[in-house]
Amino acid sequence: MSLSVEDLVIEIDGRRVVDGISFEVPDGARLGLIGESGSGKSLTALAVLGLLPDGASASGSIRWNGVELIGMPDRELARLRGDDIGIVFQEPRTALNPIRTVGRQIAESIRIHEGVGRREGRERAIAEAARVRLPDPESIVDRYPHQLSGGQRQRVAIAMALACRPRLLIADEPTTALDVTIQAEILSLLLALVAEEGMSLVFITHDLAVLAQVATAGVVLERGRVAESGAVSTLLSAPSSPITQGLLRDATATLWRPDGGVS
Repeated sequence: MSLSVEDLVIEIDGRRVVDGISFEVPDGARLGLIGESGSGKSLTALAVLGLLPDGASASGSIRWNGVELIGMPDRELARLRGDDIGIVFQEPRTALNPIRTVGRQIAESIRIHEGVGRREGRERAIAEAARVRLPDPESIVDRYPHQLSGGQRQRVAIAMALACRPRLLIADEPTTALDVTIQAEILSLLLALVAEEGMSLVFITHDLAVLAQVATAGVVLERGRVAESGAVSTLLSAPSSPITQGLLRDATATLWRPDGGVS
């Protein structure tokens, strides 16, 4: 299954914030959307999912496996989310319900999309918790989000996104809120799960160094437009746009400290 975005325009209260973005994600591909804050990358992801904020509208074309998503009824989009397309947000604390156990939240998508009962839902939640390498999964599913660390909450969010085995995962800066060590663990986990399931991946980031670890192709956005796109290796070795050159300088500064060590 493939994702095709053509001439996507997003307006908020009459102001154009995404202006003619186009890209494709073939089945099994790993694409990165990269840009500074306000470049339109997260809004693009929300448009794919039909989750744009109030006052925002999308035009152009977003096709999933040849089916047009723009204008699709909310009920059909809701069925698509989870079944075919999963998403992991930047801040798991806002993505999780604070008054429900994490096990119930992992099981919710399974129960909705697959119609399983509460007992089987719990068993599946425990299995998904183990799959994302949460410690003591039989116990942790009975805890609430505030009882988990930031890295554990993000693992729960990943389990929720992948519980129904979607064919496409959208990861919206999923490691930005985590410390460097946990970032590396989460990235490693995501890549392993994507490879295991043969999923397509759209990874959103502002960090070219991170993009180099997770994607083979990239689309660089600047103020709602595509500044350049191509293989990540080319973006790293021969960036053609000033914005990509700036992102590369930032990535180099992050990777190499003045004392010659690796950060």
